[in-house]
Amino acid sequence: MLDCSRREFIKTSASVLGGAALGGSTVSCHRNERMSRKWGGFKYAMCNESMAELSWAEQCRIIGDAGYQGVEIAAFTLVKEGVQEIGPAKRKEMVSTMKRAGIKCVGLHWLLAPPPKGLHFTTPDVAIRQKTITYFNQLIDFCGDLAGGVMIFGSPKQRNTKGISVEEAGKYFAEGLANVADHAQQRNIRILIEPLGHRVTDVVNTLAEALEVAQQVDHPAVDIMFDFNNTVDETEPFDTLLRKYYKHIHHVHVQEQGGKHLGTGNAVNDYVKAFQVLKDLRYSEWVSLEVFDFSPGGKRIAEESIHVLREIEGKLV
Repeated sequence: MLDCSRREFIKTSASVLGGAALGGSTVSCHRNERMSRKWGGFKYAMCNESMAELSWAEQCRIIGDAGYQGVEIAAFTLVKEGVQEIGPAKRKEMVSTMKRAGIKCVGLHWLLAPPPKGLHFTTPDVAIRQKTITYFNQLIDFCGDLAGGVMIFGSPKQRNTKGISVEEAGKYFAEGLANVADHAQQRNIRILIEPLGHRVTDVVNTLAEALEVAQQVDHPAVDIMFDFNNTVDETEPFDTLLRKYYKHIHHVHVQEQGGKHLGTGNAVNDYVKAFQVLKDLRYSEWVSLEVFDFSPGGKRIAEESIHVLREIEGKLV
């Protein structure tokens, strides 16, 4: 946690950018509630960008027919300039389409990937940071209008150092999140910091670093998530990491190591201990399939991956 002088510095800096002050208490009550409630099994979702060339209705149909319960949306796949293009009527239509397919919106990821161009969350350029925060708030409303509950902050190219120190970039990261946290909370959305390997960014590479930023912000709408593929800078195995950070993890991305869909590698064996931990701890939030090789096509990716997830479940006790 921050000392008082550091906390006041971030609060003051955040107000300069015109957003919310830091949000107060941690989410300990929510975490205790999560640990005590009855476990109802895993909820699976699929990210939509492997099917970006298809209509929204077709994307939803493929995901629902394969057996997933939710879709995680990369907003940049749906727009030419930004989410402001998708008006209230279209948003309601998107929700209706999801319902017809038997799925719901999990939330958003790839938050700052273009379009729009020119966004950056940790640049020393105040004007660009303000522009980015303004768009982030638009994304919050888009997510809320679709009844999504999480926004996964990956976006490596929009959070790197850009010629400044990692420490300074981390400071801007925390300040930016502080500015949008109250708005996210008002829309019942949690912003989750995604650790990413050093191969794609130099800012927040481990769960420990992600948690440090979240604790600097100290707001119930900001926490962290776990991605199997983004553990290259960790020194502990998946199951240990999940136990260690479980109280702060509110979303899981799954794929083979290297980013291909499940069934193309050894996840069916390598992830069993991790899923056993999630089951033992009664994890009841989303497990979402995110892949980076789209060449097999969305339908095959969806169907083969859900089969592997069921295989993993069959190995649990």
